[in-house]
This record gives sequence, structure tokens and C-alpha cells, in this order.
Amino acid sequence: MNELYLNGAFVPPAEACVSVMDRGFLFGDGVYEVIPSYGGRFLGLEPHLDRLDASLAALRIQTPLGREDWRALLRRLIGTPPVPDQYVYLQVTRGVAPERDHLCPEGIEPTVLAFARPIKPRAPAIAEQGVACITRPDIRWLRGEIKSISLAAAVLMRREAADADALETIMHRDGWVTEGAVSNVFVVADGALMTPPKSRWLLSGITRELALTLAREHGIEYQERPVALDTLRAADEIWLSSSTREVLPVTRLDGERVGDGRPGPLWRRMDAIYQDYKARVRAGHV
Repeated sequence: MNELYLNGAFVPPAEACVSVMDRGFLFGDGVYEVIPSYGGRFLGLEPHLDRLDASLAALRIQTPLGREDWRALLRRLIGTPPVPDQYVYLQVTRGVAPERDHLCPEGIEPTVLAFARPIKPRAPAIAEQGVACITRPDIRWLRGEIKSISLAAAVLMRREAADADALETIMHRDGWVTEGAVSNVFVVADGALMTPPKSRWLLSGITRELALTLAREHGIEYQERPVALDTLRAADEIWLSSSTREVLPVTRLDGERVGDGRPGPLWRRMDAIYQDYKARVRAGHV
């Protein structure tokens, strides 16, 4: 990472400084996005920026840049094609206030941070072995549709997963699946693909929406409906989706096999469709 963007300037990371009075530092008062780029071309840029606007509006933070300014900023960070696959991390906090007070003054200038990092290729073993997950009660607040930088619960959930030699924690509330700590969840049960519907309990992932669009275009039937924890535990297949990990097969849940313990046939079909779409993005055909 040769440079990052901070409040109107492109600077080396070692020279980037943010005030200790920034409300992102003091309160976690801000939002973020993670936007993938393949060969220098963004996947889902406009939906990501739409979600950024929605998260900012929900927290009543002033939008700091116009849409074309965001595009220009992000394009500079990833470079000119052909370049490696990357993601851009974009964060906006409410900004620096003169005092530490839960009620901040109106009209302060938001802090904007953005930088690009390489996307790590998927380990080849995942397509053959899948990944492991654990389940835990959803302990987060009730505004999961906001992509907030207040991520203490997600940090704890990922730590618990790692302690159990698992990749991710799938959360549930009152017997219903919500999402992963950093992912959305899909379930295949009795041949039917389903995913929990959009609500305040979960973030509407851009990769989740893309997977549903690709399923619809390729004749894969699905339902957006509540998924019971018992349905998750008895599923034939479980998938995770996120911007940097794409769509992953879950083959172990709380130490038990999912299906026959191998990535399932519907996941293999979806993965082939997704990889083809990604190749078309990289080639500039999408």
C-alpha cells in the first residue's frame, strides 16, 4: 500500500494521522464499505455506494463527497488496468468534535479514509473441503442493516470461531438465523435454496444480492424467507457470502458434517456461475 486517502489528501500510510477526538475513535461513530476490484474494474460499485449513502443517512452523517468524486477517488487507489485483484476499504466517521459528548454538535466535517489492499486468492482446498462454522446467539444491536464501524460483537464472534478452528460464526436470534459475523448465509434444504430476508437484523450484502441475481438469471430457484436454526442444522448445504470471500461452502457446523461433509452440487454450480461473472468483470464485459 503506497498511499491512502485521508481527508482530501493522498499520503503514505506512515504519515496519516487522525485526531484522538475523532468520534470514530471515541465512539465507533461511523460507517464503512469494502468494495472488490478485479483487474482494475469494480464489482458492484454503484450498489456499494448506494449502501454507503443509506448507512450515512441512517446515522445522520453528512455525505462528504458526491458520487463522481467517490468514483474518481476509488479509481486512483486501485490504479489503471491491468492491475491485481484488490479491495478498497472506505470509512467515513462523523468527524472531530471539540468535546467528548454523546450528543455531538451539528455541522462538523466528516473524516474520510480509503485505501486499497490485495484480495487473497481462495485456497484451492476450499473447493474440495469447504470451511467450518460455529453457531452463537446474535448479541448485536438491532440496526444490523447499517454497515457500522462499531464491530466489537463481530470481533468477538470471529475470535470464538478461530478458537474452535472455524472460519466464521453464524448467528441466530430467537431460533432464527440472522447472518455470519462478517458474511451473509444461504441454506440448501430439500433441494431448495433460501436465505434470510432483508431486515434490521442483518446487513444486505452486495455479494448476497449478486448471488441472488445470478441464481435468477440461471434458473436457480430461491426464496428469501426466515430460516430456522433447526433448518440450518439439518441443511444439505450451507454457503457464506461476502465481498472479499465471494461464496464459500460450509461443510462443518459446530463440529458436525453439513450434508455429506463436502461442498454440495448447488454450490459448485453457483461458484462456476460466479467465477464466470467475475472473469467478465475483469475483462470489462460487465
